[in-house]
Amino acid sequence: MTRFLDLILAALGILILWPLFIVITIAGLFDTGSPIFAQIRVGRGKRPFTLIKFRTMSIGTQSAATHLVSCSSVTVLGTFLRKTKLDELPQLINVLKGDMSLVGPRPCLFSQEELIAEREIRGVLGVLPGITGLAQVNEIDMSTPKILAEWDQRMIESLNISNYFKYIVITVLGKGAGDCVR
Repeated sequence: MTRFLDLILAALGILILWPLFIVITIAGLFDTGSPIFAQIRVGRGKRPFTLIKFRTMSIGTQSAATHLVSCSSVTVLGTFLRKTKLDELPQLINVLKGDMSLVGPRPCLFSQEELIAEREIRGVLGVLPGITGLAQVNEIDMSTPKILAEWDQRMIESLNISNYFKYIVITVLGKGAGDCVR
């Protein structure tokens, strides 16, 4: 059922928000010269996939977990995009492709071995990663791998249609801050 909802909501999101995609892309061209950021992340079953986002950091910033990168690398536009979570909009394409769900554990980098191990123990890697979820709306990030994996597991075990929509609505209404915007 969630896959069907993912497809409908992601398609509607792209259809309704396409003018915003264009505005952010143009602003990103002026900000960094390269508005789209793509990075290999850990998907369901530990399979790699390419995550798409609007760029929020200067070109050349080291490829590492966001909480490990200096906040000074975040551009002015990037700060705004993170605060509003607009940097995540291109992930609607990942949802349509079947790489992600709207709701699920945030996909990590393959270099985040401790988080991957904690998620393996708890069966978290058996589901599609998501744009938002229980940990995100409670401002738990990847800097605490064990705690994050525990919250991811809790979300998976309690996920139903009501919680699915609750996490989306809470996220859209602004709950949960992105890294380097607190």
